Amino acid sequence: MNRSKNELYKLKDKLERHYRFFDKSQISPDPLEFPHRYRKEKDIEISAFVSALFAFGNIKQIIKTLEKIHALFGKGPYDFILNASDSDFRKAKAIKHRFYSGEDISTLFKLLGKVYNHEGGLKKLFLKNHNPRARNLKSSIEAFHLQLLNIASEFSEISRGLKFMFPLPSKGSACKRSNLFLRWMVRKDSLDFGIWKEIPTSQLLIPVDTHVASIARKLGLTRHKNISWRMAEEITENLKLFDSNDPVKYDFAICHIGIRGMEL
Repeated sequence: MNRSKNELYKLKDKLERHYRFFDKSQISPDPLEFPHRYRKEKDIEISAFVSALFAFGNIKQIIKTLEKIHALFGKGPYDFILNASDSDFRKAKAIKHRFYSGEDISTLFKLLGKVYNHEGGLKKLFLKNHNPRARNLKSSIEAFHLQLLNIASEFSEISRGLKFMFPLPSKGSACKRSNLFLRWMVRKDSLDFGIWKEIPTSQLLIPVDTHVASIARKLGLTRHKNISWRMAEEITENLKLFDSNDPVKYDFAICHIGIRGMEL
């Protein structure tokens, strides 16, 4: 960013003020509400993973779909995933969300069952190919998504919906939903849980959607017009000017300024 020191100082002050304002008291409406219902780490992790995967489209529809899914979880996501029955999978097939068919959602639950019953859980699967020396999580997300698609293929043909669930950064996707899930798992404050302590916050990338992209352009954080992995990298690198160790701390505020139509 070609900004004077004074301009950078003013922008950092603005971002910090918005970050402080958007604490847990401002969480609604957001899919992050759902994992905050739980106390056990595995329940939080699974709820967060599923909630992030459905975080696209109209916010009211996102919340409506996630209410249906969490009602299906019953006692808790972890117990449901470990013990899901054919009846549970049939109920899952009755839920649809934009690009995801009921079959996609049923396959997602079967996939998670395999991950937790045989792979040691999502964190272990992610860390299997994580490079702690990499600048960001591009290669880690790529490997993670390929593994998840491979497991999904044991239960179903890889549909358009499943490909949308687990896009590849190597093909240019901004991977908004995975970057969102990873923010929730890695960062620690009143919003984010910080239960994946093995990953440094400096490796996170901002989850870019239309709201984040629009605000980032207004703030001069990106020159890119189209949402892509390159845009996510550019915004994140510019945010490192304000917090090199935790650039994604500003994500929730930037996103909700856009969602709520607030002034910058």
